[in-house]
Amino acid sequence: MYNGEPHVVMLATPLDLEDFALGFSLTENIVTRMEDIQSVGVYPRRDGIEVRVTIPAEFRDTIMDKGRNMTGRTGCGLCGARTLRQAVRRPPPVRSRIRVTAGELMCTLSTLRGKQRLNQITGAVHAAAWAAPGDAAMVVREDVGRHNALDKLIGVLARKKTDFGAGFVVVTSRASFEMVQKCAMVGIGLLAAISAPTGLAIRQAEESGLTLIGFARDQDHVVYANPQRLMHETP
Repeated sequence: MYNGEPHVVMLATPLDLEDFALGFSLTENIVTRMEDIQSVGVYPRRDGIEVRVTIPAEFRDTIMDKGRNMTGRTGCGLCGARTLRQAVRRPPPVRSRIRVTAGELMCTLSTLRGKQRLNQITGAVHAAAWAAPGDAAMVVREDVGRHNALDKLIGVLARKKTDFGAGFVVVTSRASFEMVQKCAMVGIGLLAAISAPTGLAIRQAEESGLTLIGFARDQDHVVYANPQRLMHETP
């Protein structure tokens, strides 16, 4: 809910919902900066959970343009979109100058397996992880929906005032176009997925300047767009 009005119903894992609201608001272009989020509240209800977000009144037209009372399923990243223009947005060009070695990418994938705590219990959720070269810390968020996990990750990074151009994202899913779109919207320069990308994801990565990697597993990977950020030699 934005400013007391229902916006979208999402099927999501009920964890880290504040992070989800922040990330969703940024990646769906409801707001353009973390500072535009005035408050986030989570309120359990009998049949679900309400997440109430307060934003400045001048964003009302943005919310109205996207439509309300739409349903976002776990496999859908087109929440509230009513037209092709809304669904397939053109993010600003990605300016990140990050360089990642193949070894760093594989190390991140290996480390991520041990940090998927919810998936270790259920075997039914996706993870999105943030890593930065030279930094041992890793941030991970999980959700039954792959795009929800990514929104949660982007939300917590925004809350920590992370430089989105200084690291990269790994997801335990296919790389669908909305995953590319969400990363590009906040300036993330490299997205790696353990499964395949879609054709639209590749085209959007090429257009936005994002480095897109698929089938990243077992010391192997395929670069589908903008390979300049991945180094195969030791820096």
